[in-house]
Amino acid sequence: MRKDTLKKLLDARAQRRAIVLVTPLAGGDEEIIGEETPGNNHPLAEEIADCFRTGRSKTVAREDGEVFLHAVLPAPRLMIVGATHIAQTLVRLAREVGVEPIVIDPRTAFATQQRFTESDIITKWPEEALGELKLDARSALVCLAHVPDIDDEALRAALRSDCFYIGALGSRRSHAKRVARLHALGVSEEETSVIHAPVGLDIGSVSPGEIALSIIAEVVKVMRARNGD
Repeated sequence: MRKDTLKKLLDARAQRRAIVLVTPLAGGDEEIIGEETPGNNHPLAEEIADCFRTGRSKTVAREDGEVFLHAVLPAPRLMIVGATHIAQTLVRLAREVGVEPIVIDPRTAFATQQRFTESDIITKWPEEALGELKLDARSALVCLAHVPDIDDEALRAALRSDCFYIGALGSRRSHAKRVARLHALGVSEEETSVIHAPVGLDIGSVSPGEIALSIIAEVVKVMRARNGD
């Protein structure tokens, strides 16, 4: 691998940009393709699009020889708004399935390193925290604070982003009130319709651990469906 190619790969990783490295196996110039650049005119457009969709690398045959398409995608992230008991289990389960958890809660009495040893913790209000994190298409967000000021702020930020999953804890009645508040703040009905609430797959969960399990299962389900799997 050339030095300039390695630098571009490292820069892409630092910026959380998805790329595909195209390498001719018989030798020749490497090509770095960004998610926004291939277009339909690229000779490998369909194969490259598949790499971005699935995150899988593969070898492809073409007239001048085989090429290896190396998919380099940022790890999926789960923004957990609310440092609750459910969040403690959800952090561990997210790591088990290869999702990076980040806990956001301005309440420093709850968001402590002692309670969340396996996650980054941000003790800022959601709008500021999420603005710094720059939500992208490989980011998911779940609101667990069950505090309107915190959850509503996080949801507004997420609904303006490319998040692949947005969920919120609460009953159908609670969610109806939440949606009404968001509409009063200028969020459209079309935007609020993408919120998964009540959050998680319906597995009859009751305990914090079971609810966390239902949430991570739904996140994975949406992520895989989005990837075409």
